[in-house]
Amino acid sequence: MPLERQSVHAPAAPAAIGPYSHAVRAGELLFCSGQIPLDPATGELAGTTAGEQARRCLENLAAVCEAAGASLQQAVRLTVYMTDLAAFGEVNEAYGEFFDAEPPARVAVGVAALPRGAYVEIDAIVAL
Repeated sequence: MPLERQSVHAPAAPAAIGPYSHAVRAGELLFCSGQIPLDPATGELAGTTAGEQARRCLENLAAVCEAAGASLQQAVRLTVYMTDLAAFGEVNEAYGEFFDAEPPARVAVGVAALPRGAYVEIDAIVAL
């Protein structure tokens, strides 16, 4: 029996800037596309520091989770992409605001560049 796959559109998250879904539900998992720190109302980058941008990324991911009937607190793994790993402390501080108890598994990766000149991008896998 093939696995059922359903795309999720999140009206409260920034519009996709390419040919992808905000998330895809497959079985009991939600695979959220990477979110850069776009303001959903303006489509412009939000935040001038990596910490501020991480906060916006997580707010956008929370909106995607909500559109799927889930919560970011149900995340089992997040991947944080950063253009400057020296800013990890401030990103970690913002991250801690969202996950104070039993945080999900996490990977942090340094990258050369991100879309629209963002400093941070974060994706998630969420248990439904």
